[in-house]
Amino acid sequence: AASVASAGGMLEREEESEAEVRREDQDNINKFGRLNARLHELRDERNALKKSLERMDDASTELMMASGDKVMLYLGEAFFEATEEEATEFCEAKVEELQEKLNALQEEENAIVEEQDELKKILYGRFGKSIQLEEK
Repeated sequence: AASVASAGGMLEREEESEAEVRREDQDNINKFGRLNARLHELRDERNALKKSLERMDDASTELMMASGDKVMLYLGEAFFEATEEEATEFCEAKVEELQEKLNALQEEENAIVEEQDELKKILYGRFGKSIQLEEK
């Protein structure tokens, strides 16, 4: 029978699980790993979106303090002249778009965490302390 070692090294003999790693177990372990990778991607995306949202918020604040002059709006690789009102509308639309993306990422993250919790119950139930699923 194969034993499963934790990331921390071999465990004491009585803590070690002698459970055979079945195909189903390996599929669950692989699925957990894929979910974990996606979770990290999601969190990175979310952090980047939050920074963009902060920049848009800062831009909106600057526009509020403007004196009704024409402003330069940076889109893609170029600047465009716009009225304060047009720039404010652009910022508001962009904030709404970013917030919707942020909400979608949060929903996906919640679903992944829920699915990982289910997999942890199954895998810890089968292998006990001889499997390491928590991050250090």
